[in-house]
Amino acid sequence: MTTREVYEQLCAEARRALVGQEAAFELLLVALLAGGHVLIEGVPGTAKTLMAKVLALLTGGSFQRVQFTPDLMPSDITGTNVYDLSSGQFSLRRGPVFTNVLLADEINRAPAKTQSALLEAMEERQVTIDGTRYPLPPLYMVVATQNPIEYEGTYPLPEAQLDRFFFKVLLGHGSQEVENEVLRRYHQGFDARRLEEVGLRLVLDTAAIAECGREIAAVAVDDGIVNYITSIGQQSRRSPDLLLGASARASITLLLGSRVLAALRGRNYVIPDDVKYLAPAAYRHRLILRPESEIEGLDADAVVAKLLASVTVPR
Repeated sequence: MTTREVYEQLCAEARRALVGQEAAFELLLVALLAGGHVLIEGVPGTAKTLMAKVLALLTGGSFQRVQFTPDLMPSDITGTNVYDLSSGQFSLRRGPVFTNVLLADEINRAPAKTQSALLEAMEERQVTIDGTRYPLPPLYMVVATQNPIEYEGTYPLPEAQLDRFFFKVLLGHGSQEVENEVLRRYHQGFDARRLEEVGLRLVLDTAAIAECGREIAAVAVDDGIVNYITSIGQQSRRSPDLLLGASARASITLLLGSRVLAALRGRNYVIPDDVKYLAPAAYRHRLILRPESEIEGLDADAVVAKLLASVTVPR
């Protein structure tokens, strides 16, 4: 199957469990195929956990969920060596980080030391425990969530860790039509805690991921597109609205993500609209606004829109 065909099957299966979250699911899929991680921001009850579970089921991966709390320790995530009295030896008790899709729920509720325990796993795809390195699965993705409303007792993620997330996805409440459909499904017996009863089938297995990877690697990126991506980044660092513009990692994100998006949409080349579509998700968590810009009512997405409007689109 082509990447486009795989994408259509994934969306068709996902719609059996998710309602009104097609755009967010697409961004998760782009990040997965590009080897990145996603930070989801949304109020409770917007299907953040469900979306991560559905993604794991459709890719045949294992799923682990960690509820981040102020007393969570790094070893609670990575695991620890435990002494076995019967054998007289230490054995590794693996933590939930050893999975394919890890949901870090309310990641900003844990202190910085625990948050940083994920950094090595996210960037190096490995965990170091008592000086020994343990590799993580080739298919590995962190889906972290945070609540945009309640900040009491939270620890904001440092910029260096935010930069490790491929995308930041915003989830809000759906329309009344979407909510009506959710209620109809629950009335008919749907239960998010028993997704196996929905009958979701495996679509993106290891062989399909490898085939999609080969097709994505063959997507052509014109020099004009490369220059367009870097121009957006350069413009962000000169913007009077920002204290901190986007890093080079943001430009890499746009490049890799645009290749995946082009393949998902059935093209073997990237167009400027691919870059424009992904720019808000790639940039919004990497920008720091000036206080006066926030007073004027600007947010990160508004600044990204201004950046895109100020950069000449290649033809």
